[in-house]
Amino acid sequence: MYYKKLIGENIYLAPRMLEDAEKFAEWFNDFKTTDYIGRSSKIMTLEKEKEYIANHMDDEASLNIVTLNEDKLIGTIGLEHLDHVNMTATLGIFIGDEKEREKGYGTEAINLILDYGFNYLNLNNIKLDVVEFNKRAIACYKKCGFKEAGRRRKCKYIDGKYYDKLMMDILREEFTGKYILNRNI
Repeated sequence: MYYKKLIGENIYLAPRMLEDAEKFAEWFNDFKTTDYIGRSSKIMTLEKEKEYIANHMDDEASLNIVTLNEDKLIGTIGLEHLDHVNMTATLGIFIGDEKEREKGYGTEAINLILDYGFNYLNLNNIKLDVVEFNKRAIACYKKCGFKEAGRRRKCKYIDGKYYDKLMMDILREEFTGKYILNRNI
């Protein structure tokens, strides 16, 4: 069903498909997902999600996270705002399937996309933003080699409170792993 673009040990990253819009719309309307990615103030209709996927299907690094053993869609990851002059991009990720969280899939997906970004897209700096209370994600990002690069204070309003947004990044020289198992060279 999915095309295996980047294969890891337990998951693979595959191009997004329009047929997945319903699942993504479900996840984008679930506070258990959106509170942690700072998107709870948005409402996602099925039509809007279909339009988004259709407009981003050809992005260089906008991929689904799929389990290798079951071919089950569990989330998404992407490198957005690709700047080929400055060799930078912004990482976005979430595991939408609540039952599949805390199994190491996020770490594996990040390492796959970092390997792809640095070794195939010739990027030099990949950044991300994370809300300060998302301790699980912060630990994952640090495990993958990201470092805190800054903080914007009380700029995210979620569930009646303001939170800091941490900016983290990783440089090509700080990333040493080879995680894509289906590479040819």
